[in-house]
This record gives sequence, C-alpha cells and structure tokens, in this order.
Amino acid sequence: MTDVSKTTLYSGGHKGAEAEFGKLAEAWKISEVNFSFEGHTPERTRGVKVLGQDELQKGDVSMEIVSKRMNRTYSKTDKIRKVIQSIFHMINNGYHVIAVGWIQADNTVKGGTGWGVELAKLFNRPLSVYDQDRKGWFSWENSQWVESTPVITSETFSGTGTRNLSDDGRQALRDLFTRSFGPEK
Repeated sequence: MTDVSKTTLYSGGHKGAEAEFGKLAEAWKISEVNFSFEGHTPERTRGVKVLGQDELQKGDVSMEIVSKRMNRTYSKTDKIRKVIQSIFHMINNGYHVIAVGWIQADNTVKGGTGWGVELAKLFNRPLSVYDQDRKGWFSWENSQWVESTPVITSETFSGTGTRNLSDDGRQALRDLFTRSFGPEK
C-alpha cells in the first residue's frame, strides 16, 4: 500500500470530481495542491496554489492544437485558455492521472477533463478514467481503452473530472482511495 505521508494529489479544486478528490485526500491525510489563477474561485481551498502569469504561460498551447487533439472547437478561447494552462500544471506534477467523466467514441474524454487526459497520453503517464455511463474504470494502454481496476501506487497523482459527478462516480473514487491507501484515517 502507498505511504500517504509521502503522497500528493494535484488537482484544480473545481466543483464535482476535483472537489471530491480533495475531500478524499483530506480524509486520508494526503497532501493536496489545487492549481488556480486570478479571477477563479475553486471549491477546494486546501492547498491552493495561485499560478501567476509566468507560470500559466508554461502551460500555454495553441487553442488550434487543443481543438484538433480534442476533435472539437472552443468558442470562448479567452475564458478556457487559463483553465487549459492550469490543467498542464496538474498533469505535469502528478504521475498517475485519474479522471472521472465520459469516454467518447473518438477515445477522447468529454469536456475540459479531456484535455488533462490528452496531456497524460502525450506525457505517457499511467492514465485511469472512470466512465460514468459504463460505470467502470478504464486505463489507456497500447493506444486503446481497456477495462481495469486502478490502484494509486505513485507518490504523486492528478485528480480531475467532470463537474457533474454521479453517485457512482463518487463511490468509485472512495473505493479507489480505499484500495490504494487502506481504510480512511
């Protein structure tokens, strides 16, 4: 079992899955870092790291590239750019990337969560997604999604996902923490 005293969750602290990751990290006494930026108020306030302009710039990428990789377009690019930039920091700092959402037919994950998933693929990180429609866990292996039962074994992990967390998704996260770290502390 992973030593919680040496473990850190990197997230964004947003409503839904990210807030749930944070609540579970706190319950298990795991360190938590939530990346944010000026003008954004995350739901989680524990471990907030407000990224300055220079730090945000490190995560900058052309919205054209994001659109192409995600197979969709973004109409409010100014609004989403800082979110995309902060997601870079979450994925860059956490080794195992864990997300909750919906895997789509084109193998992307719905919404902003999908950018974190795509970065994990690009960075060749261990990647686990709980698909709320299929009510199951999937890992990205050999360029395809395969059913799996993830366990967090690294000292750093990223937790991201949908704002619309289902009860099944919430339970899947709790079960993941129990599998990975033992009973709640």
